[in-house]
Parts: sequence; structure tokens; C-alpha cells
Amino acid sequence: MELFWYIAIAVVLTMFFILDGYDFGTGIIHLFFAKEEKDKEVITKAAGLFWDSNEVWLVAAGGMLFMAFPTFYASVFSGFYLPLILVLWLIIFRAIGLELRGQFKFQMWKDIWDASFGVSSLLLALFFGIALGNIVRGVNLGGVEKGISEYEAHYFFLPLWDSSFSPLSKTPGVIDWFTIIIGIISVVALTIHGANWIILKTNSTINNKLKGVILRLNIVLAALTIFSLIVWKIINPNSFDNFIQKPYLMVFPIIYLTGLIGLFFIKKLKKDVYAFTLSTLLILGGITSSLASLFPVLLPSVNTVNEPLTIYNTAATEYGLSVALNWGIIGFILLFVYMIIQKRLMGGKIDTMDYGH
Repeated sequence: MELFWYIAIAVVLTMFFILDGYDFGTGIIHLFFAKEEKDKEVITKAAGLFWDSNEVWLVAAGGMLFMAFPTFYASVFSGFYLPLILVLWLIIFRAIGLELRGQFKFQMWKDIWDASFGVSSLLLALFFGIALGNIVRGVNLGGVEKGISEYEAHYFFLPLWDSSFSPLSKTPGVIDWFTIIIGIISVVALTIHGANWIILKTNSTINNKLKGVILRLNIVLAALTIFSLIVWKIINPNSFDNFIQKPYLMVFPIIYLTGLIGLFFIKKLKKDVYAFTLSTLLILGGITSSLASLFPVLLPSVNTVNEPLTIYNTAATEYGLSVALNWGIIGFILLFVYMIIQKRLMGGKIDTMDYGH
């Protein structure tokens, strides 16, 4: 049952980053590339019409995590309390930026909420990437100092950063040079995804320009990917062991590489949906490759005193997991039906659709 719920939560989280990921990317494109009001308005719609339904997946993931792996849930929500509060405020400001910009026609009013939407989207993409970097790198479980745990083995606390700013520190912070690299990769990947979404869903005048932007960003992403793998191997010498011991897991890096390589040919793709599919593969492959490299670990420990948190030592009881199964199936059906109906109602280009202010 632990494996089933692990896969289920991984699917829901991946859906969130694919769906709300293009909203983050749309906000970044809006911040840096949308100059004319007509482009700003239609690009805002490309996110505004979808963001609230896309965030349902994040809420669902949180609920499932609490139900299936309560120890991990408690550990992460206490240890990452400060960055999680920052993420919450960024989600709020992104939403009100989208909802309030059209309330008045004063230019300064629009500029304020455009900045709220764009900057919040940029920082959300960065912080979620940094979060993945922390999961991959590990934390000081138990708050070990001089070989002694200061609190229970599954708890930890991270400052935003420590004085060394190094992922090799015995007491690392949330932000160090490694997690910043993963954060930048997240920003670049989601910007590509958002640009593809804008091209797919709008007739913006900057669509042709965005194809060139995607190509340049893809070159940057390829370089960052290679660099991050080298660094990851230095930080964790056993980081690729799962792929060597279980070769079938290589399907996940192959998915990532398919998206990455395919996007180099974006200007030759005949249909916009092909490019969006490739950036979707990019996100899907990146997240699943990270999870596959750690499995069955959920959160590594940077000390040798306390064991890492895994799907087995953080799971609810077998009875609890089995009772939740029926409700989980119902929830999954509702989630997918909701998504399908919403996407069908919003099918095609959205330029002339009413945002509903």
C-alpha cells in the first residue's frame, strides 16, 4: 500500500507542476516580454482562466500526503515552515494580481498588479525548484550537533541559509549554491513551458518571438542540466545507483531528454501542441527522474546518526492506508473529471473569451 500511495501522490504532484507550471511560466513571460497592452491582456487570460483549477492538484497532494505519510508531512511542514509561508504569500499575490488588474483602467493600477503576477510567478518557480533541490540534497534530520540529536529523529529545522552557503555543510540552509542551481533550472524549464502554453492558447503578437526565446532558453537548460548532474554526483556519490541497479528506471531520464532534444527543433514543428507536449515531457521527466533516483527515500539525512525518511518508516498504518483507498479512488475520478471538463470548456484559443472580472 505504501508504494501505491507514493505513486499516487507523485502523479498528483507531477500534474500540478505540469498544469500550474505553465501558469508560472506565463507570468514570467508576461513580466519580461509582454510590452503592449493587448498582449498583456491576452497573456494574463492564458493564466487567469486556468490557475484556480490547476492549484486543486496542489491541495489534493497536500491532503493525500497528510493521509498516507503523516510523519513525512509533519517533518516537512515544520522544517520548511518559513519557505512554505513565503510560497503561500506568493500564491496569494499571484492570484490577486490576476484578478485585480482588470478592475480599473488606470495604467498605474494595471502596472502594480502586473508586477505582482509576474514577480510572484518568477519567485514561485524559483522556490519550488529550490524545494526540489532540498529534497534531493537532504537535511539535518534530528538537528544533530556534535553527534547528538537535539530533537526527534524525523524532525529538522532549516534557516534560509547558513554562513557557508554550501550543500556540503553539516547544517545546510534552505538556500545554497546547489539548490539555487536547481531553482534556476526550474525557472528556465517553466518559462519554456509557459511560452509554449501562450503560443498554443493565444494569438499574441509575440508568439513568433517566443519560439526564438524557447530555443535560447533550451540551450541554457541543456547546459544547466549537465552541470547540475556533475554537481549532484559530487554532493551525493550514490545519486545514480538506482538507475544502475534498476535499469528500467532509465525510462524517466529518457522522457526528459526527449523533451529537451525535441525543443531544439521548435521552429520546425508544424503544430503548436507538439511543442507544448515536449515541454510537458521535460517537466514529467525531470520530476520523475529525481524521485526515481531517491526511491524509496522521501527525504535524505545529511548525518549518519538518523536514518532518512522513507515511504516505509513515515507511512500511516496498513489499516489506515487501506481504508483511504476507496475514498482515494473517488477523489481521483473527481479530479480527472473536473480537469477534463474544464479543459474542454476552455478548448482552442482563448483570446476572445471573457475572463469574468
